[in-house]
Order: sequence, then C-alpha cells, then structure tokens
Amino acid sequence: VQLQASGGGLVQAGGSLRLSCAASGSFLSIKDMGWYRQAPGKERELVATITSSGSTSYADSVKGRFTISRDNAKNTVYLQMNSLKPEDTAVYTCNAESVHIDHRWSRTYEKTYWGQGTQVTVSS
Repeated sequence: VQLQASGGGLVQAGGSLRLSCAASGSFLSIKDMGWYRQAPGKERELVATITSSGSTSYADSVKGRFTISRDNAKNTVYLQMNSLKPEDTAVYTCNAESVHIDHRWSRTYEKTYWGQGTQVTVSS
C-alpha cells in the first residue's frame, strides 16, 4: 500500500491549506485514516483521525480550525486547515489502516501504512 500526500506549502498566519493523501495498491478496504504532524525538536503528535464510517476526532489544538474528511471511493483522506497559526508549522504525515486477505488461513488482517511527509509552514 502506498500513501501519496500533497498540498503542503507556505502560508501566512490566518490562511488556509488543504492536504490530501491517497492510498493505492492491493488491499480489501481502508479502515481508519489519519493525519499526524511533527515540528522540529518535538514529538510526533496526532492531528485528526477519521473512521471508514466518517467518525472524526481531533487534537485539542486544532479543534474548530481543522476538518478531516475522506472519499472512500477514492481511498483519499483530506485535511482542511483554516486559521493557520505559526505553531501549526510542521511536517504533516498521513496514515491508513488497510485490510488484507490472508488466503492461506482464510482470514483478514489489518496493517498500518504511512505516507511521506508534506511540509506546512505558517509565517507570522
């Protein structure tokens, strides 16, 4: 499974960006998808997640400003980021939990994949 992220860039404080992350490859389905970010010198933190049915969760720091959504037909997750702040500057990475068939044992299993990061820089 490959995750291709796009949409990062440089924006002024108060501006908006929309990140996209498309999953491709061989899998039965995609379950949870999410966005994480890591700023220089800081730990990676969860930004937002979305289940296959559309239930969402957000870090407190982005609630009310960021919106995560997905297009299940395209296996793509989006992160709409509004009212951006300099402290949102980080490398944003998407992940996805994919479901696969184990034909040998006639069962399914899940595996988490990570995309490459995309840089988001917010200037003050």
